[in-house]
Amino acid sequence: MKNIRNFCIIAHIDHGKSTLADRLLEFTKTITSREMEAQVLDDMDLEKERGITIKSHAIQMDYTYKGEKFVLNLIDTPGHVDFSYEVSRSIAACEGALLIVDAAQGIQAQTISNLYLALEHDLTIIPILNKMDLPSAEPEMVTDQIVDLIGCERSDVIPASGKTGMGIEEILAAIIERVKCPVGDPEAPLQALIFDSVFNSFRGIIAYYKILNGTIKKGDKVKFFNTGSIYNADEIGVLKLKPEPRNVMSTGDVGYIISGIKEAKEVKVGDTITHFDRPCAEAIHGFEEVKPMVFAGIYPVDTEDFEELRYSMEKLQLNDASLTWEPESSLALGFGFRCGFLGMLHMEIVQERLEREFKMTVITTVPNVSYLAYQTNGDVVTVNNPSDLPDPARINYIEEPYIKANIITKSDFIGPVMSLCIENAAKSSLKII
Repeated sequence: MKNIRNFCIIAHIDHGKSTLADRLLEFTKTITSREMEAQVLDDMDLEKERGITIKSHAIQMDYTYKGEKFVLNLIDTPGHVDFSYEVSRSIAACEGALLIVDAAQGIQAQTISNLYLALEHDLTIIPILNKMDLPSAEPEMVTDQIVDLIGCERSDVIPASGKTGMGIEEILAAIIERVKCPVGDPEAPLQALIFDSVFNSFRGIIAYYKILNGTIKKGDKVKFFNTGSIYNADEIGVLKLKPEPRNVMSTGDVGYIISGIKEAKEVKVGDTITHFDRPCAEAIHGFEEVKPMVFAGIYPVDTEDFEELRYSMEKLQLNDASLTWEPESSLALGFGFRCGFLGMLHMEIVQERLEREFKMTVITTVPNVSYLAYQTNGDVVTVNNPSDLPDPARINYIEEPYIKANIITKSDFIGPVMSLCIENAAKSSLKII
């Protein structure tokens, strides 16, 4: 266990996480030059087309440092705010994080947001100044920003370049020396946190987990703590570029389990896997429940495809736990689903994935939010569209969702930001403090 390091990569969108991950995989010889391609961990066509990471991807690397063999479990994460739930799941399975900052652009919004997520989980932060090969790079200024943000020494910041491979050896050394090894008891009852799951049409549902305590062997009878479902561990293993089966997985390991699960509702991200005959006392507290920000209706073009759409949504939710949905009906569009998304990009990606991966042609309604109408008789009605609004004579008052937000900006932009707020305050119920 002392030779295992679990770490994730966090950064703002387009700061070079996936390219740096490619170089780490190349340097540790995890993948051959024949298998190498740009954004190798991004396996969706959609990710490669848009140049963004949508899903967290885990992969195991073997690396010899000062004559000693180490196992490094890397989890690459998305940078866009709409996929921040993916980041929180990755962080829950790690002890350290590489904080990537673009040497040309400096610290940006998601850099700070993801850093706070990592600090809340008490992760060791390794700051990396990426894209040092760019002519527009300003290493001195951006290093000052990093030092101010996390209070580290200037010498702790590693200059690197995902394109040229500069600094990769120093990053691997820092992971081994600075990141804590996993702590836990291999002899204790099994406690493994499910941080992701995918659907395979031949093998059923594959759950990805990190073992906090105990050991799991191939063929063991396991129980999913929150759902109470019991299965046999038909296959367990580690996550290389392709899954590699193992007979035993122990404390600190990150891997997968195949147990012939066919029903999507049987596996919940954040659940705990334990042994049936020797269960653990309590479930692991993983990550927070997701809070959707944008709501829209998704309806099949052909009403006969409603059940097929439900099946597709269940499979998609396995792979994207931040998607929430419930059935609804519309006079114009028939039966469909009211879905909650983390943002507009998330909504667009879900629609495209339904069309590409499940061959479902869908109609998406205009995004909106839900209102609560309190009636004079004490009933509360959730209003998703104007037709749901009760008779005005029976309404006592209506509540609308609101957020309390702090805008952090450089002093140069205070004027334009204030103008933007004042402009929008006139159109909506925006209050500026």
